[in-house]
Amino acid sequence: MDNLEDKKIKLDQFLKLVGVASTGGQAKYMIVDGLVKVNGVLETRRGRKLISSDTVTIETQTFVVEDFVNT
Repeated sequence: MDNLEDKKIKLDQFLKLVGVASTGGQAKYMIVDGLVKVNGVLETRRGRKLISSDTVTIETQTFVVEDFVNT
């Protein structure tokens, strides 16, 4: 069985990983300004822990966490 704990990533780190934010500060402002949805719901916590089945949407782009975090 996979250990889900190993596959978690913080939302702000994920935004940097996929390249929509170049710095942690930029990611923070994108989240706080209401530009980010997790699983279709507005998310304003930059420390939100994502798991592989989550989807993250920024404007018209949607990313599946599983496609970027493989451990």
